[in-house]
Amino acid sequence: MIEVFLTFLKLGLTSFGGPIAHIGYLRAELVNKRQWITESQFSELFAICQFLPGPASSQLGFALALLRAGWQGAFAAFIAFTLPSALFLIAFASLLPYLASDVGQAIIHGLKLVALVVVADAVINMFQKLCKQWATRFIALAALISLLALNDSWLQLAVIAGGALLGIMICQPQPIQTISGIKVHYGKKFALLLLATFGFLLFISILPTQNTEVNIGQIFYRTGALVFGGGHIVLPLLQDAVVSNGMLSQETFLAGYGATQAIPGPMFSFSAYLGAMMPYDTQINWFNAALALIAIFLPGFLLISAALPIWQRLSSNPIASKAITGINAAVVGLLTAALYNPIFSSSVHSIGDLLVGTIGLAMLLIWRLSPLWVIATCVLGSLLISTLS
Repeated sequence: MIEVFLTFLKLGLTSFGGPIAHIGYLRAELVNKRQWITESQFSELFAICQFLPGPASSQLGFALALLRAGWQGAFAAFIAFTLPSALFLIAFASLLPYLASDVGQAIIHGLKLVALVVVADAVINMFQKLCKQWATRFIALAALISLLALNDSWLQLAVIAGGALLGIMICQPQPIQTISGIKVHYGKKFALLLLATFGFLLFISILPTQNTEVNIGQIFYRTGALVFGGGHIVLPLLQDAVVSNGMLSQETFLAGYGATQAIPGPMFSFSAYLGAMMPYDTQINWFNAALALIAIFLPGFLLISAALPIWQRLSSNPIASKAITGINAAVVGLLTAALYNPIFSSSVHSIGDLLVGTIGLAMLLIWRLSPLWVIATCVLGSLLISTLS
């Protein structure tokens, strides 16, 4: 277990670049260097994580540690990989009150431009990867139009459900690898118990409550259970859950999301920042930070643990494959809608903002530079605009 903890602590401190880059770090460290599993097994595990909702890179790391050192190893890997980024974001939350000056506000605005760039890059890449069929493009467009035309807190759930239904009706099933040689130390009965636990907690997460802590747990668990298509999907789901109901200001939300791009580790660590500031942009709350962090990761870990023993039967079902294809297309529309509102509408106020954002996007899409260069460019550009205005 110590070996697992130290290995993932190293990854948690050095894995910059977002979820896709994390897959590369995991492969280099655990397949090439340490040879915990074979290349084929790694690819099959990655296929499962792509199929399921949740943070794919963290689920993959959890599964690799589970196979290596059992449940203790899996939880040690989660703590080691996630804690550095979570602590950094909580520290950033504690500094927000000191950023009330013009310079501080310009820095926060620069981080909002970072969010604009990163999400625009995610939309473009996800569209190219997930919307290759005419049917998936239709689903993405329908989701986008629905979300822009209507403003309802439950519409995002309806869009995801509608994507699954349309996927079953009009999409082609995607070929999915099946496991051939990966063994877990528990069977299908325990896997079904984990799946039932996931479903029970999801049901609990939609029940009304007046308790603030319970509500925070519900929000982040529900979000973690519905994140298909990549870590960036947490943005519209969490924005709807914590900003629309007044628990956090939009400025605080987007500043934290921008800061999340500057650190190594999983994007879901953003939840620790939000929990620390909840409710209502108050002083740092460590309990709520831990609650939000655990709640958003828990559904993904329950699902990957449940899927390992029963994956072959699930992956061979064409209806399930078509439903996931439709859901992935719908979340492209969901993220595109969030790109326009609230991100673009709240971060681009001038030609200068648009220029800085365009340069940042070119850094990612064309020049393939590190996100750290994008952060520096957007913050310095925002400071320059503030000085000249």
